[in-house]
Amino acid sequence: QLQASGGGLVQPGGSLRLSCAVSGLSLDYHAIGWFRQAPGKEREGVACMSSGAASTDYADSVRGRFIVSRDYAKNTIDLQMNGLKSEDTAVYYCAAYASCNGPPLGWGQGTLVTVSS
Repeated sequence: QLQASGGGLVQPGGSLRLSCAVSGLSLDYHAIGWFRQAPGKEREGVACMSSGAASTDYADSVRGRFIVSRDYAKNTIDLQMNGLKSEDTAVYYCAAYASCNGPPLGWGQGTLVTVSS
């Protein structure tokens, strides 16, 4: 099970931290990624952490602004979003993958991020 949280309203240039609570699967054997979907736009992969936190990957649109990390104590995969832009506005979902290069195996309810002044 995957549950995303932490969305909200933020001004351009601001920051938000999303969290993906993971249960029922091992982060040592599954990659966890974030994708987003804005109204009228295609789903976009944003960031991914490979199984065992061996590596991370980012979309060009967020590289240098977003950081994905693992909280071992909480068993979460977090997405720190800095320098937010209006085009980052979307519903963000966390998903499980066999590998970051493959399709999502499943995802939970998303969390809405709105970047607006």
